[in-house]
Amino acid sequence: QVQLVESGGGSVQPGGSLRLSCVASGFTFDDHAIAWLRKFPEKEREGVSCIDSHPRSSPYYSESAEGRFTISRDAAKKTVYLQMNNLRPEDTAMYYCARIASNYCSDYHARVTWWGRGIRVTVSS
Repeated sequence: QVQLVESGGGSVQPGGSLRLSCVASGFTFDDHAIAWLRKFPEKEREGVSCIDSHPRSSPYYSESAEGRFTISRDAAKKTVYLQMNNLRPEDTAMYYCARIASNYCSDYHARVTWWGRGIRVTVSS
């Protein structure tokens, strides 16, 4: 059974940091890119970042995430992390871990084959 379990969300003040974790199980981890997407109320989900298992490839970041967020993966733990620094109120959203159809990130928004349940991130003073 495929599972993606997110953790690490919560509330933080502007300028603060959070690290999201996504633990995967039920599939061959190295066969799939893993992404983080987020959803604002009454809006479609938007991509935040994506990482594949190729050691030489570069992760994908949205324009908003570039320079502030860092995605990484630990194959031994079957876990993908999203380190979020310098958080802004506009980062407040539900964040979802997603399995991508294959082991590359191109067009990852359109190739999600499994979703985690999501975790809330709130940035507020």
